[in-house]
This record gives sequence, structure tokens and C-alpha cells, in this order.
Amino acid sequence: MKGLREAIAGYINRSERMRCTWEDVLIGPGSKELLFMLQLAYYGDLLIPRPSWVSYAPQARIIGRSVHWLPTHAENNWQLTAEELDIICRDDPSRPRILILNYPSNPTGCTYTDDQLLAIANVARKYKLILLSDEIYGEVHFEGKHKSIARYYPEGTIISTGLSKWAGAGGWRVGTFIFPPELRPLQDAMAIIASETYTATSAPIQHASITAFNGGEDIDEYLNQSRRVLKVVGEYMHQRLTDMGAVVQKPQGAFYVFPDFSNFRDKLARKDIMTSQSFCTALLENTGVAILPSSDFGFVPDHLGARLAFVDFDGAAALKLAGGDYADQELGDSFVEQACPRLVAAMDKMERWLNSL
Repeated sequence: MKGLREAIAGYINRSERMRCTWEDVLIGPGSKELLFMLQLAYYGDLLIPRPSWVSYAPQARIIGRSVHWLPTHAENNWQLTAEELDIICRDDPSRPRILILNYPSNPTGCTYTDDQLLAIANVARKYKLILLSDEIYGEVHFEGKHKSIARYYPEGTIISTGLSKWAGAGGWRVGTFIFPPELRPLQDAMAIIASETYTATSAPIQHASITAFNGGEDIDEYLNQSRRVLKVVGEYMHQRLTDMGAVVQKPQGAFYVFPDFSNFRDKLARKDIMTSQSFCTALLENTGVAILPSSDFGFVPDHLGARLAFVDFDGAAALKLAGGDYADQELGDSFVEQACPRLVAAMDKMERWLNSL
């Protein structure tokens, strides 16, 4: 639908100060499908910073592409550095590659500064990488200051976004890629694949998406309150986990934290808990708290990290409370305790279990 493509082009031009047109936009039934088609259409290796979202690497393996994990470090908020990217590319500088950059990040909640994005962009340009900038959580940057790396590497960057995260519309499957004119042949190849697979996103979803991407006061207020709520919940979870003895980075967007429980390694080993998978299984069986092991995000099995998604609360009630009783005051622990009792209970149960080891 041309109307939706026009709405998305307008949205990107407003938010990122770009000059794309509706012809630069490709729509799909979720960004996951578009990512799969990109790897099908382009023959390059896949570069993924570790940790990464769970579907990037499996999709590449299904298609038969090579996957290269890029090292990151907790001390740097698990973020890719330009230096690490250059090291990977320099030995075979002309090799075709796709780099996926996801920020704010699933699973860490961390994001990049302008300087970091510029440095990565310079390396991407040096090696002519195709850069897929997965910005599905961009609108839930807690300070509302998300910037796309496409500002610094426009000719080689595809922006990926959708509605499932910031609009809370996970079941309304719509995703979009925004291409630069320089990558039009790749866009055309993906469009051919689309015509032979899903054909189109359903019409009701497209009409609803036009309203969302056109924005307005209602959308702005919704995003403002969503960011307030997610920020205070993220800070609460970060503090609780830190107090328990986990090592965790404070999230800057999205709704995840990525705690490392290595400080409990010896105590866990005495209970024959040696891997992140067995840690998460034991936690679920003993407390009912469900988190995902770091081995699902690209780490070796004995890395004792995990992803925790802090969305187990009534979003509508939390937004109403934030915009009502708490409209004119800073949100804090009292808000979390009132709006998110299940998260508070989960942290209490996790703390008691860790203390009992």
C-alpha cells in the first residue's frame, strides 16, 4: 500500500532528518521476515555482535550463510567497537558482509552514543558493508534521543523498524526496511522474493499502521509515558539485581536487562548448576521466575548470564497511573511497587533463592 509507505517515509524523515521517499520503503509481515529475505537475497557473511537477539544467527544458518560473532564486553555495555569490527574485516577487506546493529539492544537494553555510531559507520564505509540497523526499540529510548547510524552511513544502511515494540502491537505483524537509493537493486531483489512468498501484509494492519506512523499528540503522549514507565522499571530492576550480587548494566532503552550471575558460580556448582541453561531451569523450578539463558544469545554454555524482560505488568494501568496520580512527579520505587507488583514479587523470589544457595 502506497499510503503506508508514504507514512513510514514521513516518519523516518521527521525522526532522522532524512530525505527518503515512499519508493525506498519495503513492507513485510514483521521485520523478522524481512531480515530472512535480506539474507536470502544478499550473498554475504553475517556479522553479529555478541550478545544478540535469538533469531539472527539461526536464520543465517537456515539459509546457509556463514555467521561471525563479534566480541563485546560487559565493561563497554556489551557494545560493538569500531576497532573490533575493523579487526574482523581487515584480513579479507573485499569480502561481502552484512553487519547487524541492534540498539537499544535486545537483550541488554543498552544503546550507542553518537561518537560510537560515527566510528562504526566509518569502518562500515571503509569495507563497504551492508549495515542493517535494527531500530525496532528506537522509540523506547528512555530519553527519546535515539539516532540512526544511517545519519552517518546513509549509502550503506538499511533501517529496520516496526510496531511490535514501541506501539505494543506484537500480534499486528508489520515490519519495514528503509533503503538508501544506492541499495535499490537489493531492495528490488527482496521485493521479488516477497511477491513469491507473503505477497502483502494484511490490509487492516496496514491501515492501522498508517495512523501509528503518522504520529500526532496522542502518539507523542503515549510514547512519553511509556518511556517514563520503562525507565523507572529498568532502574528498579537494575538496582535490585545489583543488590543481589549480579553484575548488570543499567538499561538505556527497550525493556530488558542482561545480568551476569558469575559471582554465584561456586555456590551454583555445588548444586550441579554449571550453565546458563541449567541456572534458568533451576530458577524457574524453584521460584516460578522465567528468564532466558545467555547461551540463547550467542554465549558459550557456561557463561552465567541471562536476559530478563521486565514487561510482566498491566501496561494500560501503568500508563494511566503515570499520566494521572504521578503526572507531575518523578517516578520511583513506590510507583513500581504499585504498578508492577508481579515484577517486585519476582525480584523478591529471585533474591531469596540466590541467598539460599
